[in-house]
Amino acid sequence: PAVASNRGAAYSFVIDRDVHVSLSDAARESNSSLFMVVHAALAVLLARLSGSDDVVVGSPIAGRGEPELDDLIGMFVNTLVLRTEVDSSESFSGLLGRVREGDLGAFAHADVPFERLVEVLNPARSQARNPLFQVMLSFQNMEQSVLRLGDLTVAGVDTGAVAAKFDLQLTMVEQFDESGAPAGMAATFTYATDLFDESTVASMATRFERILRTVLDDSSALV
Repeated sequence: PAVASNRGAAYSFVIDRDVHVSLSDAARESNSSLFMVVHAALAVLLARLSGSDDVVVGSPIAGRGEPELDDLIGMFVNTLVLRTEVDSSESFSGLLGRVREGDLGAFAHADVPFERLVEVLNPARSQARNPLFQVMLSFQNMEQSVLRLGDLTVAGVDTGAVAAKFDLQLTMVEQFDESGAPAGMAATFTYATDLFDESTVASMATRFERILRTVLDDSSALV
């Protein structure tokens, strides 16, 4: 639609423990982070689905680069724009190396406000989409905090309503066992129902898992 309605739905799936462990090992061996490995795999998926070799993904970042900000209450989250060229003749390990460099470069400039970036690049504006990216990758690996107020029980309430702030958003949440070892990842595609059917998004999830398993078996596989 000419104006995004923000109506959305969510499709959840699970990355099992064995894949989680293997992804963590692959990240360590390539001197990368788990986020970078997942980002590279998502870039491959989007390139294959879209037929484009120029993939742009947005990602939230904490925005607390200085220790003095640790105890300060407030919203510091910024949005990074991560751009990747996907060469279909390149190995996944080669792509991961370039994704690593690109992500590190973005992290080094995380203090530049997203709004400032939009202002400088000055893309054509539209109420139908985000100006710089249409897919968000949100990676959560922080321990969930618990609010305790004496005998008072505090819990969140799920309203059941899903808002799609972007065309597509992949949220990955790491899970760990009692010893702190990887125990799998909960994954959710949040999608704009104006644009996608559930069956399409389910297919994306299946293909994403297939890519992860394939590159774990052979990182030299061509993307």
